[in-house]
Amino acid sequence: MKSLSELIQLITLEKINDHTFIGKNYQAPWKRVFGGQVLAQSLHAAYQTVPEDRYAHSMHAYFILGGNIDVPIKYEVDVIRDGGSFTTRRVVAFQNEKAIFNMSASFQLKQEGVDHQISMPNVFPPDELMDSLNQIEQFKDVIPDTYKRYKSFLPKVFEFKPVDNMLTKLVKNSPPFDNIWFKTCEELTINVPLQHQLLAYASDYNILRPASMPHREFLNTKEVFYTSLDHALWFHRDFDISQWLLYAIDSPSASNSRGFSRGSIFDSKGNLIASVAQEGLMRILDEGSKVGTI
Repeated sequence: MKSLSELIQLITLEKINDHTFIGKNYQAPWKRVFGGQVLAQSLHAAYQTVPEDRYAHSMHAYFILGGNIDVPIKYEVDVIRDGGSFTTRRVVAFQNEKAIFNMSASFQLKQEGVDHQISMPNVFPPDELMDSLNQIEQFKDVIPDTYKRYKSFLPKVFEFKPVDNMLTKLVKNSPPFDNIWFKTCEELTINVPLQHQLLAYASDYNILRPASMPHREFLNTKEVFYTSLDHALWFHRDFDISQWLLYAIDSPSASNSRGFSRGSIFDSKGNLIASVAQEGLMRILDEGSKVGTI
């Protein structure tokens, strides 16, 4: 996938009836359905069933089974509630008649109220930083397997600029904090629902990495299976995903083969536009492990 229009096409589902939609899959090089794709598509499905004056303020999702990239995904939307200010929807994604994912989303009218937020971290601005494509060239001779993986996995639609040196954080133990600027590679005037769907897609990149940072020297000696277990996203303020956004991520805990990460997303003016939380599986494999089993 090389262009923003291709990504928008992917997110935009085929309508079967008022509450059923079909989506195609990004042919991910890791051969499983990308979690960000299902987050974005499920939010698109929910948005098709709510009044035009309601906007998502939160979504909470569970990844139940690994998705097959060769099988289209059917999304079924349950109308849970249409209230005076809030609208609630549940979306379940199916492949081969089995649920692989479920998500609840809440939508709200635009309303006035009190306003406060935390401060954006004091980090280098994006124009002073090297992008991920150039940074991973440093991996080539030091960690060649990781270099090949990152080279094939890095999306062409988004530009990422890590604040810190990626190589150091992948080979040495470090505190569980990470800051990454990102935006779409193309500018495009789009509505709020599509902004939300694109952010849902992008929010699944990089968030689990800080959970591994205190343990890199150990994990680099093992075969490890990583996958998302759940994902929550809160939309606080309007934004433009074609302009630089800072993803400030920390991982408060890792235990029982799971890593937990939180993210705050700021625009370049310091406005907190969204918050994210995710727990992911970080399973150390042995000879008898089943990689694809969650």
